[in-house]
This record gives sequence, C-alpha cells and structure tokens, in this order.
Amino acid sequence: MRDASSEPVVIRNAPVLDDGRPMPTRYWLVAAELRAAVSRLESAGGVRAAEAAVDAEALAEAHRRYAAERDAALPASWTGLRPSGGVGGTRRGVKCLHAHYAWFLAGGDDPVGRWVHAHLGDQP
Repeated sequence: MRDASSEPVVIRNAPVLDDGRPMPTRYWLVAAELRAAVSRLESAGGVRAAEAAVDAEALAEAHRRYAAERDAALPASWTGLRPSGGVGGTRRGVKCLHAHYAWFLAGGDDPVGRWVHAHLGDQP
C-alpha cells in the first residue's frame, strides 16, 4: 500500500525469508509518521486497551484469517519450517498494534486494526 505521494505505507512480506526462516508477520507498517503514532498509542497502554475493547472471538477469528492468508502464500512444495501464529506471530490476544494496523490498512478484516484507526484520530 502506498500513500498519495506514492511512498510505501505497508509492505507485504513473504512467509519465509530468503534464508528459509519463517516470517510470521505478513504485513509491516513502514510509514514513519504512522509508526510513530501507533508507538505513542502503544506506550499509552494501547495494547491492553485494544485487547479489552475487542471481542475475543472476533480477534481469534482475525488471527485465523491472517494465518490462512499467510500460509496460502507458501509454495506448495515447501517442506521447511512454517510461520506460526496469527497477526504478529501470536496465537491469541494482541501483541503489536503496528502489525494489526498494517494488515487493516492493507485491506484485512482486523478488529484491532479498526480500533487503532479509530483511536489515531487526526494523527497521520
């Protein structure tokens, strides 16, 4: 995903790095101003607040969808280690608002990403 000036906002990672190590984080927030805004939200207790505000089953389903999308990108012949977990590599709960927001911005149906978006307000 790119912004209005064609600068990248979110990148999509391959599920496996060039050296064969699994990469659980499919979407990565790269826009500096957005990263900083999400960091401020995290430092103000945003991870706990988002986890408390979002329905646990909706979050679990988001982790399943994320993992399924990432795993579908693995080559059919892949026999090495596989990425695990859902958003940000976690199996449940919220680990990183950046990862949730990146997936949301890339079009993912992520309730935590929606929460972040609503709480950023007028920030970039």
